[in-house]
Amino acid sequence: MAAALLGFLLLAACVVSDALVPNSALTVPLLVTALVAAGTTAWGVPRLRRLKLGQVIRQEGPQAHHSKAGTPTMGGLLVVPVGVLIGGLITPQDPRLVAVAAITLAYMAIGAIDDWRSLTKRTNTGLTPRGKLLLQAGAAVLFLLWAWQGQWLGGPEAGTIALPLGWLLPIGLLIWPLGLFVFLAESNATNLTDGLDGLASGCGAVVFTGMGLQLMLRGHEGDPALAAFCVAMAGCWLGFLAHNRNPARVFMGDTGSLAMGAALSAVALLSNSLWPLLLMGGVFLAESLSVIVQVWVFKATKNPATGQGKRVLRMAPLHHHFELGGLDEQQVVIRFWGASLLLVVLGLGLLP
Repeated sequence: MAAALLGFLLLAACVVSDALVPNSALTVPLLVTALVAAGTTAWGVPRLRRLKLGQVIRQEGPQAHHSKAGTPTMGGLLVVPVGVLIGGLITPQDPRLVAVAAITLAYMAIGAIDDWRSLTKRTNTGLTPRGKLLLQAGAAVLFLLWAWQGQWLGGPEAGTIALPLGWLLPIGLLIWPLGLFVFLAESNATNLTDGLDGLASGCGAVVFTGMGLQLMLRGHEGDPALAAFCVAMAGCWLGFLAHNRNPARVFMGDTGSLAMGAALSAVALLSNSLWPLLLMGGVFLAESLSVIVQVWVFKATKNPATGQGKRVLRMAPLHHHFELGGLDEQQVVIRFWGASLLLVVLGLGLLP
């Protein structure tokens, strides 16, 4: 019921945008992609199960999650190409969409390698952290080179970041390290958020829709190509959510979560929307910061004799803190969806 309501709210937002905003054409890509993704997921889940691609649950996670072991994973393979293909076909003449599609699929491939290694080793660790970051960084640098050559990076004036109230921050060549940081931070933040049934897919659908809406509301003509790509990606996660809501029949795995973060990063960098992404993706940011703070405090207070340190949260990432605090999984997920919706509304009210 909650997933259906979420889908209705996002669809209604797109319908209103198409009715009131010139050049807006968001409803059709959202609907078509959601329906196709729901169909491809329904078709693919039994095949993932037959291939025995069952999730391995980390031992240090909540005990209640151990019952999810064996649920098919790598579901991102079933929906990310759908969002990329339909999003790219809306405005095929826009060369930026090829670059966005390429980096999204590249991160999907990195996630698939990580997931596959986890499954074959029967542990919750696939690629080494260093190896994973190097692959992510390499793909991000190639994308940044592509974008710089096309003069798409940082708005009309390369290396300029748009901020609220019409402020512009010229950072020049610093856009390179910033862009690399955005890819690594956002893709790993979406990856950390994928820990409860429907959490990352629902939040992802909300944030992609919000990014699409703000792209149409900025300026005189908006950015229909990237906006349509955003809502197509939102649609693919809504279609996936039909099977990923509690109790989940399939998980997206790193295959999906890394691709989600890469697509958001690419769109934000090419449309000068880093500020909207930071605000609208506040749930992803909070999840990532919760892990950083938890680890830092534990190491800073670690007793050499006992090997124990203090913890700020009951467990990180943040969703586990609330889960261990007494909320059931669905309550946590719905509240995080609600937080994402509120952040999107706030972001639309504070457009650069």
